[in-house]
Amino acid sequence: MARIIIADDDEIVGEIARDALIAAGHGAGLVKDGAEALRVIKARRPDLVILDCNMPELSGVLLVQELRKMPDFADLPVMMLTGRRSDRDEELARFAGANEYLKKPFDPDELVFRVEEMLAKAA
Repeated sequence: MARIIIADDDEIVGEIARDALIAAGHGAGLVKDGAEALRVIKARRPDLVILDCNMPELSGVLLVQELRKMPDFADLPVMMLTGRRSDRDEELARFAGANEYLKKPFDPDELVFRVEEMLAKAA
């Protein structure tokens, strides 16, 4: 079982992602913005983080850039789960430090599969 933090200001999308991960046997928590995600991540390092690109206070892209600057979190697996659909948006997220990029709307089974792939790679 992995500890996963999901940061998404769209409560319904966040709950779908959280419920799929819990059903797959993981511990998953949902926060509503990037600033809250950063506080939670610093308080107790999760095994993986899922971020929306567009969130109030601190966007997912800025948050992953901040995490990559911190020695304790530079290697933390990060997936972007976002409505941004262009190849350029994906390039920017990956350049900022995201390991994976999944576009909304998403299949919960694909989310779980990709998360488990990321966790296996990080182990």
